[in-house]
Amino acid sequence: MQKKTVLIIGAGPAGLTAAYELLTKSSDIHPVILETEDFVGGISRTATYKGNRMDIGGHRFFSKDERVTQLWTQLLPVQGHPAKDDLILGREKPLREGGPDPETTDRTMLVRDRVSRIVYLRKFFDYPISLKAQTFFNMGFLRTMKAGFGYLGSCLHKREENSLENFYINRFGKPLYSMFFEDYTEKLWGVHPSNIAADWGAQRVKGLSVSKAIKNALSKPFKKKNKEVETSLIEQFLYPKKGPGQLYETMAEKIEEMGGEIVLNTTVKELVVEENRVVAAVAEDKDGNEIRYDADFFISSMPIKDLAEAIGPKHIPSEAYRVARELPYRDFITVGLLLDGLKVKNKTKMKTLNGIVPDCWIYVQERDVRLGRIQIFNNWSPYMVEDPEHKVWIGLEYFCTEGDDMWTSPDDEFIRKAIGELVKIGIIESENNVLDSTMIRVKKAYPAYFGSYKEFDKVREYLDTLSNLYCVGRNGQHRYNNMDHSMVTAMVACEDILNGNTDKTSLWNVNTEKSYHEVKDESAKS
Repeated sequence: MQKKTVLIIGAGPAGLTAAYELLTKSSDIHPVILETEDFVGGISRTATYKGNRMDIGGHRFFSKDERVTQLWTQLLPVQGHPAKDDLILGREKPLREGGPDPETTDRTMLVRDRVSRIVYLRKFFDYPISLKAQTFFNMGFLRTMKAGFGYLGSCLHKREENSLENFYINRFGKPLYSMFFEDYTEKLWGVHPSNIAADWGAQRVKGLSVSKAIKNALSKPFKKKNKEVETSLIEQFLYPKKGPGQLYETMAEKIEEMGGEIVLNTTVKELVVEENRVVAAVAEDKDGNEIRYDADFFISSMPIKDLAEAIGPKHIPSEAYRVARELPYRDFITVGLLLDGLKVKNKTKMKTLNGIVPDCWIYVQERDVRLGRIQIFNNWSPYMVEDPEHKVWIGLEYFCTEGDDMWTSPDDEFIRKAIGELVKIGIIESENNVLDSTMIRVKKAYPAYFGSYKEFDKVREYLDTLSNLYCVGRNGQHRYNNMDHSMVTAMVACEDILNGNTDKTSLWNVNTEKSYHEVKDESAKS
């Protein structure tokens, strides 16, 4: 019996998961992955610079979906012995009996502490916002009073949630929204929150609110303080020893071992459509040669904008084609800096190497800089840094749009300005703290929720008419999915293919439960 071919466009988390699932669940399927870049993992890859590793965008490995967690830990088992920094500092972490030793084995998941804070007014605030005394002290009396009355006002008068701005104000009040959400959101998307659909908030932050913070503050003193208390995923997460790309590189190896194909440096230029079916993809390799790939099924994680161009206006209704071509995206720049130390000191009770701040991410809410977030790779994994005991390796994240002044700025000029912003907000003492630097640009990192997005249903309606095409992943669905949700879309697509299901409803419904994705369900098992 001849195997059926599934052509998968894109070797990111969704595309790789699709191939892996098909190979492990059926012996009658031959998956072929086409990837534009010369690496796998997409935005979840790990970049390397002179022995130091960069997590592009930052990826915490946690999921409410047990299928995803099982897949992760199957490929990279959870550590059974302490990691380098935990050994040096005497920190305790939950260890998996029989699990690998990260000091001697590369393929392992580390258990890491989840610490993310906000820099505002040159001070640190918890993220999500907590009702600690330090929070009120940092805000000052007048800001605290304004925030309190603003929140009470939002409880009495709910706004129509027709924008992301109103979504935030309903949950936090206008003063807190202005302090902690307005500027950062505009940095991220390039437009004011009043012009962004509330969908993004529903997907990413619905469970965050002042009422939630009050509940947590009141209940905390009554929680049991013993080892049997379940740890929320907001407090700890899994992380590959050598960054997220290690997971997808391992998955790619397994795919090829099982007989799947991964073709790099190859870009899909055209999808051949006949009678509401895709019958082939025409791709171009790095040398400019055209190659036709015939297949029985197609799974696409390419940006919807590019997908529409590949299908062409001959097949897509004019309005749907227009909407797809006008869909907005935000692009992304990471500046990697190797430092001899930080100016900002660790004032928490958490022990860290060299006494650096314990944060994985620092959200920058300061209005006088364009910097969006800071990653401290030492805290993701000590194995990401060549010399974690003496050097600090960080990533400065900037959100931009391809072709704007940030995107087109020469690397050396951009890096110089980025270092200046880091000095300005007090993270480092001076440019002399910088030992080395690099810079990476990423296109279409974030599908955006404004512009023609409000008419996205027109695009979806047409795509659903193509019976053997399944759209998966962040860009494949034009949805700001977390990594695990992108993987789930691939799993659902594979189930549909194996079951002969051409109804895409369940596929598009992934990640629409509108609950906060970083909080573990009370009833969930670890």
